[in-house]
Amino acid sequence: MLAACACHGGVLAAAQLAAAAATTPPSPTTSLQVLHWWTSASERKAADLLAARLADERIDWQDVAIPGGAGLGAGKVLKGRVLAGDAPEVTQIIGVSIAEWADMGLLLELDNVATAGNWNNFLFPTIRQLIQHRKHVVAAPLGIHRVNTLYYNRALFAQLKLTPPQTWSEFEAAAQRLRAAGVQPLAQSSQDWQVAALFENLVLAESGPEFYRELFVRRSPAAAADRRTAEALRRLRTIKGWIRQPDERPWTDVVGQFARQQAGMMIMGDWAKSELAEHNQTLDQDYGCGAAPGTGNYHLYSVDTLAMFTGDYRHMPAQEKMARLLMTPSVQADFNALKGGVPVRRDADPARMDSCARASWTTFAKGAAVQAPSLVHRMASDETSRDAIIAEVHRYFMDDRVPEAEAQRRLGALFRLFNLRSQGVPGAQDIDRGR
Repeated sequence: MLAACACHGGVLAAAQLAAAAATTPPSPTTSLQVLHWWTSASERKAADLLAARLADERIDWQDVAIPGGAGLGAGKVLKGRVLAGDAPEVTQIIGVSIAEWADMGLLLELDNVATAGNWNNFLFPTIRQLIQHRKHVVAAPLGIHRVNTLYYNRALFAQLKLTPPQTWSEFEAAAQRLRAAGVQPLAQSSQDWQVAALFENLVLAESGPEFYRELFVRRSPAAAADRRTAEALRRLRTIKGWIRQPDERPWTDVVGQFARQQAGMMIMGDWAKSELAEHNQTLDQDYGCGAAPGTGNYHLYSVDTLAMFTGDYRHMPAQEKMARLLMTPSVQADFNALKGGVPVRRDADPARMDSCARASWTTFAKGAAVQAPSLVHRMASDETSRDAIIAEVHRYFMDDRVPEAEAQRRLGALFRLFNLRSQGVPGAQDIDRGR
């Protein structure tokens, strides 16, 4: 009798354990530290989506989020950790920086994952080139951002009977009407990278992708001295005159200013769409979205990517599983819907995109002839060159006493120094920004 009861009790206990196991998801079996700079409210949602999808694969996303626009703070933290022998397993590295880290032999090669997943068949050619180093795949691309995006307040434009400006002259006319109505024409920060992002939009509008590459990718002194660069600098100073009190605000504050109808327009990457949603702003209802004036046929791009550090290869199975997951159509679509960008896949479904995203994706799909790599977001130049160019543009913007010709001369001097450095000339490593 006792034996029967004990047996019956054992059956009940086993049944209870089985039921618990059926309702409780298995705990992650491995973890990956992920260093990134997605820290705004909307960016956090996109990062949390990736973490949740990884958890479904029994991988724990250990979050290392470093605040700071354009990843300036994250880059410093990453370098410090690598020097200390404490590199994270996964990190956000974008643009030319990918090759710089790969050159040191620190990035995990993802060739097996890319081959098995036929990445070459569905990635845009520009994206394929971006993530390859010496014929090896060394990063997983997440999404494409369009930096040349114009936002306009639909209520203010309707009230003043304005149409979205497509040219510089239309942009100036709209700005004058807005200012006359007591509204700041453009939401803009004087933070250095945000000023430089506005300037690269103006260069693209004035000259198109070929000259843009001559200036920011090839860093030609002749391009620095060109009248088109002078005109972009003049327009930058004109825009400064529309801003009541230039101050160094983070980009999220600029978005907030626009959302509160304290400015009629804003030029910023399409990541701002997601942040506007945090302010209960709806695309095509509260605000409109299009290409920055003069850039309707072009795509000034930045690409979100994650790379994996090699370490001792203990994390390699989880890192490869993560790279495979990031490329799936569902993750690409869902991540970019939250982040504001568009998938890196040529076979993405445009029907799942909003009007702004569809315009971005279809323009980028036209190929390299219409694409311009963002200087500010590390797509065009190495880190040192990028920082020096941004500093010179910012100096010109902040000091009204500096004429266009002086800014052009200083940029040309920097470019000549960059060219000497790339040729290995002794002493060319030291960049004197104060010349």
